[in-house]
Amino acid sequence: MATLSYPGVYVEEVPSGVRPIAAAGTSTAAFFGKAQKGPIGKVKKIFNFTEFQNIYGDFLENYFLAHSVYQFFNNGGTECYIGRVAQGAEIAGVTVKDRGGDTQYNLSGGAQVSLTISAISAGVWGNQVMVKVDSTTADQPINQFNLTVYQDNPKPGEEPLTLEAFEDLNMDPKSANYVQTVVNSRSKFIRITVNPGNTNKIAGYSDGGEITIDGTSNLLGPGQRKFLINMHKEGFRTVDLTSALETGDLKLLYTIKGAIESTIQGMKPLRDSTDENVYKQAKVTIEGASLNKLRIKSGLAAVNSTVEIIDAEDPGENAAGALLLGRRHGGTEVHGTAAMRPQDTPVDDFYYLGDDTVDTVVNSVVAGSDGIEPGDSDFEEALTWLDAIRDVSLIAIPAASRPVTEAGMNYCRRRPLSDCFFIADMPQEYKEYDQVIQYKSQFGMPNSYGAVYYPWLRMADPLGLTPEPILVPPCGFVAGMYARIDAKRGVWKAPAGTEAIIAGAVGLDYNITDAQHGNLNKGNNSVCALRAFPGTGIVAWGSRTLSSDPEYNYIPVRRMAIMLRVSIFSGIQWAVFEPNDETLWGQLRLNIGTFMMSLFRRGAFQGGKPAEAFFVKCDGETTPQADIDLGIVNVLVGFAPLKPAEFVVVKISQKAGQF
Repeated sequence: MATLSYPGVYVEEVPSGVRPIAAAGTSTAAFFGKAQKGPIGKVKKIFNFTEFQNIYGDFLENYFLAHSVYQFFNNGGTECYIGRVAQGAEIAGVTVKDRGGDTQYNLSGGAQVSLTISAISAGVWGNQVMVKVDSTTADQPINQFNLTVYQDNPKPGEEPLTLEAFEDLNMDPKSANYVQTVVNSRSKFIRITVNPGNTNKIAGYSDGGEITIDGTSNLLGPGQRKFLINMHKEGFRTVDLTSALETGDLKLLYTIKGAIESTIQGMKPLRDSTDENVYKQAKVTIEGASLNKLRIKSGLAAVNSTVEIIDAEDPGENAAGALLLGRRHGGTEVHGTAAMRPQDTPVDDFYYLGDDTVDTVVNSVVAGSDGIEPGDSDFEEALTWLDAIRDVSLIAIPAASRPVTEAGMNYCRRRPLSDCFFIADMPQEYKEYDQVIQYKSQFGMPNSYGAVYYPWLRMADPLGLTPEPILVPPCGFVAGMYARIDAKRGVWKAPAGTEAIIAGAVGLDYNITDAQHGNLNKGNNSVCALRAFPGTGIVAWGSRTLSSDPEYNYIPVRRMAIMLRVSIFSGIQWAVFEPNDETLWGQLRLNIGTFMMSLFRRGAFQGGKPAEAFFVKCDGETTPQADIDLGIVNVLVGFAPLKPAEFVVVKISQKAGQF
């Protein structure tokens, strides 16, 4: 309350006590199956089929994960989780050596392992990935390198497809262009692992350009005694040769070389973390076939070992230009990682992931593999990848076996909130009525958290292997149709009827008759049929769960109960630890009642008025003192579900008499 200090009007905001409850999502699906590539052992959320292809690859012959996801989005789905199931799959990779064997680096140990290039995920697909390494960077041809990723083209005479390219990479972990960091954060196809045990680091150095020496002229003009140097990236500082050259012969490069070396050796580190030997052991040598080039070398071999030279701030004092020191004057700077980077691939060659030959450059190769065929237990284990996922509501495993289907429905029921619904496919070979009934009878304890659809559907072959339509399981089509009807009508509308058109299907594997369909509705058969009608197309013509419980034998009733459960659970979290008395009970009645009223106004319940459609009870009767003492508050919510009109009966009679 505001402090009342002066006569006037005081205005305050007062909480209404209503905390709106949002309706939980009902159409986020999860699909499990065999994929060309992609992560294994976890699910990943995607929002369109292009994203699926980028992560999980293309369609596979005789496997239907990609087909189902494609048809999910094609029929109205907007987001789903993908779980790639595999057993024993291997990641393609190639381990390559560094340039330590090059004589210019004088490393006694020779070449070592530089890095390993691996496919981003397991599978045979990785064996078609190729990598080219080259040193085409203009300003740093020795230290930095480019890495280009290609996909092999199996057609003779055609060039490989360029997938992605990375420029100016290096082997310094502290650099912004460190190869492992850059590639692993950006690449959609490969991963890089740098060998942490590589000891082929060198002392960085800066080579100057070739100086013109005639033996009669001074190499440095009057006042040209300074340049700036940056060693081990400490920061640029001035090298002043004035004192060291007071009595020296400026016609001799040897004199200037000694002056530079003594001056640098007398410098102290700027930072405590820099080893004093960087300066104390620094060397300056005369290089080149004509002995007319200066090399300034760090006194310490390290990954971050560098020597950079630029002009002095005062042009009149600058000695770098006369001595051709620094890249500006044609010099070359070689870093401590120059020998650690991978060797360049020959012009017409590549590093072949999973399919290379071990030689003087390639240290080892691991072939990519899809592993063995995943079994029922692998798919049942994969369901647990959803344990920590809260926003999934539909689960499908295309062409799953009966045990996997039953496990999927039981998983939906056993989740902490029992918040998922399983969409199953009848096995393709089960077509006749007797086979369908036999399949249904094999379920041990069918529950209401799933439905089985039949028969399989025909769609155009996305691989183009045959001009004829191929058979695919219906679960992906159906899940997308669920999402479309949920968005348009609400989860309480049965996902069946002329509105439940199956897009993308060009035919049915088997056309059942009305009489056969009638038998599927008898007793506990409860199989949802897909049918084709003239003028309508292919539609879902059934909306029953596998349960024999009359309260939940309809799909919209079960899914409506799931939505209410999840919505109310999420919407009343604020009540935890509130004082357990009539004030709390009244707030719960108000908040839940407001939510239920909003659904009633949208036509989600039976009944012509709210009292006939739902009730919310939370008071001393539902929460007696014994429960209060235990910290429990009980809320009772009831609703009158809408059930689909499966049988529309029209009675026609003749009207007697003349008018």
